Amino acid sequence: MLTLDEAFRKFKSRLELNDREQKNASNRHTEVREHIRSRFSISRDFLTGSYARHTKTKPLKDIDIFFVLAESERKTYREKAPSVVLDDFHNALVDKYGKDAVRRQGRSVNVDFGVVVDADDNTDYRVLSIDVVPAFADGENYEIPNGDTGKWMKTNPEIHAQEAKDAHQAYSNEWKGLVRMVKYWNNNAKHGKDKPVKPSFLIEVMALQCLHGGWQGRFDYEIQAFFSSLADRIEEEWPDPAGLGSPVSNGMDEQRKARAKELLQAASREASNAINLARKGQNGEALKAWRQLFGPKFPLS
Repeated sequence: MLTLDEAFRKFKSRLELNDREQKNASNRHTEVREHIRSRFSISRDFLTGSYARHTKTKPLKDIDIFFVLAESERKTYREKAPSVVLDDFHNALVDKYGKDAVRRQGRSVNVDFGVVVDADDNTDYRVLSIDVVPAFADGENYEIPNGDTGKWMKTNPEIHAQEAKDAHQAYSNEWKGLVRMVKYWNNNAKHGKDKPVKPSFLIEVMALQCLHGGWQGRFDYEIQAFFSSLADRIEEEWPDPAGLGSPVSNGMDEQRKARAKELLQAASREASNAINLARKGQNGEALKAWRQLFGPKFPLS
């Protein structure tokens, strides 16, 4: 039977991208990048978000691509409402992928590849979707359209990436694995379509402070404490780590925060129960309890 440490390390490995998944993701984002470049003047494009930071969990979806528009496009788009560039990117992607596969969002355009997720969260090693983000350079930072506010907002995904890198190194290279585990819990089907914490990036932002004191060598204790800290602090305001955009926690109103707090507290209790089962020598029952908490990617053998 697996030890708890072996089970958590296997779980962490299952949430990492294997070669086949990386190849499919690369093919998909390359295809999207080439199409957008053929339709707009792009000075540079690069991967951002949790995929680029290696904090993306399974099933693999919403890979973010930043498209920095050339200065020649500034008059066409930057001097107009954010909806203009979002609409044009949406239309360009509809031309390639069809109306049903493309959805305009507040700050990006989503392309869904129609991949079906099975009961064990497997996708036949394929990426589900990609988010396309139009942007303009603004010195060392960027401006992206915010269709929700009708304004352009500043951001810097490169600062986000450095923050995650530093946190990972300070936590004996276990920080990203713990973040992926809790993001996987956040995606768990037992919560329904409405994730407890939204956006998922908020978990990562909170982890910069909630995971503190350094790696203590026990996944079970670390996860229980992480859930507990998230529950205690979910109602706080969490600024953009780059200090540029609106607070990341703005995506949740008071009702959503109350629901998230309740579910995070329940997760902390479930983790404590699993730890107690292991203390009693009931290793098999402890593994089942962790699987019940996280979902089908947590191994029993």
